[in-house]
Amino acid sequence: MRILMLHGINHNMFGKRDPKQYGTITLDEINATLTTLGTELGVEVEAYQTNHEGEMCERIHQAYQDQVAAVLINAGAWTHYSYGIRDALAILTCPIVELHMSNIHAREVFRHHSVFGEIVMGQICGFGVDSYLLGLRAAVSAARARASD
Repeated sequence: MRILMLHGINHNMFGKRDPKQYGTITLDEINATLTTLGTELGVEVEAYQTNHEGEMCERIHQAYQDQVAAVLINAGAWTHYSYGIRDALAILTCPIVELHMSNIHAREVFRHHSVFGEIVMGQICGFGVDSYLLGLRAAVSAARARASD
């Protein structure tokens, strides 16, 4: 079972960017943590990060072609305005879990709304790197439930 982790804009700067909101963990460390948990759960986790919206859409299209079991997405700021990414995600037939390290509902007003909200299975936010781990557990559980139907 393959799970795709999509990291959005500016996530390559984790560890340097706004440590108050995101801590000091780097993207490579997040991906290593997901890979370790994925192994424990018996799944393969593939991570992808881009700062280019069109490339993110193309990777989502590829996920559809590859028939991944589930998608995790932390799209960063794109969460709040990218209808292009939303439309690409809507093509997927697998479970999608939206996640954020910070609590987007306790931040600037523009961050309170997710354009993905209506199409994702759920949203996990505010738990730092644990948001990723909780998201992976939820995605694997949903994918397994779907596979057994």
